[in-house]
Amino acid sequence: MCNLYTLNSTRFKAGQLFKVSHNRTLDFAERLTFFPGHVAPIVRLASDGEREMVNMTWGFVLLRDGYAPKRVTNTRDDKMDSPFWRDSIEQRRCLVPVTSFAEPDEDKPVKWHWLALRGDEPRPLFAFAGIWRRWRGPVKKDGPTVEQEVYSFMTSQPNELTARINHERLPVILGSQEQHEAWLHGNAKEWKALLKPYPAEGMKVVQASTEKLDRHES
Repeated sequence: MCNLYTLNSTRFKAGQLFKVSHNRTLDFAERLTFFPGHVAPIVRLASDGEREMVNMTWGFVLLRDGYAPKRVTNTRDDKMDSPFWRDSIEQRRCLVPVTSFAEPDEDKPVKWHWLALRGDEPRPLFAFAGIWRRWRGPVKKDGPTVEQEVYSFMTSQPNELTARINHERLPVILGSQEQHEAWLHGNAKEWKALLKPYPAEGMKVVQASTEKLDRHES
């Protein structure tokens, strides 16, 4: 399960890869590390069917009697029929721009293994297969009602590489523009076919340390 990732890119590169026109691409700092509850850029279809990049808050909000609301950041591909997820998966899919993400091992202290895709750059830009929704309600225990657009991303089984780090879930990675198109525009058969582990040979560990920070030098 992924609860930590980095976006180390530029507005121009992100707009170009995800086919978002300049006037619909928000500006963002070139190096950002995201934890649950942080605001991050995602790419979705606007009301006119064109792609737009907007900021959303990471984590759907799950209300719990007697407890603070919980941020649910990952969506299991074997739990898609849950009413909590179903409408968003069927109607509100999005792309989550990423350059690296971290998975913890079981050592003490925990070591964070930062993973990236293989390619011409040290950490090529790619996307998680995301979903989004509008939330209206509290985000803290006994807190006021707020309105937010929130996102999560799909997870599947670990591949051979990540299974050696932990035996939990692996984010669904979309590594090509064809996959981006299928996730945003495809029919159910096409986008469901993307819900599988990314090939281990296409990934690499770029850093392993106790720090929750990918220290890649641009």
